[in-house]
Amino acid sequence: MALLSLLRTVTLFNGLSDEQLQRLVAISKEEVFNAGDVIVQQGTSGDKLYVITEGQVEVRVRPAPEQAERLELYLGRGQLFGEMALLDEGPRSATVRCCRDHTTLRSIYAQAFNALCNTDTAIGYVVMRNIARDLSFKLRHRNQVLGHDAE
Repeated sequence: MALLSLLRTVTLFNGLSDEQLQRLVAISKEEVFNAGDVIVQQGTSGDKLYVITEGQVEVRVRPAPEQAERLELYLGRGQLFGEMALLDEGPRSATVRCCRDHTTLRSIYAQAFNALCNTDTAIGYVVMRNIARDLSFKLRHRNQVLGHDAE
């Protein structure tokens, strides 16, 4: 029940019913990492998303091969990463490393998510709409930072 309460707070899942959230829980898997563990590596193929249920991770990006990796942000309980894997299973855009021992994540494979969406298209619609909103927000913010019009 605690996991369901946590998933209710995850913006990617805004608009899903408790029954739909339970279906996501059913296809998720618990994974535990320790400080220093690399969870995903920038440039490698992405096949699942992660929701942080306990602990903290750091997101690091190497803008170009000849440049040093830089810390972008920290993520904690109730936050997620890897959601783009649900769209295209393309290369990871960042490296995510565990900051604390016993950091617990729930992972959802893209293949399992897509199969679930084939049986309940409303889940797919809501999650994809939320991803689109998030990407739109990030693009507008990036354009403002760069001094471009957002549209």
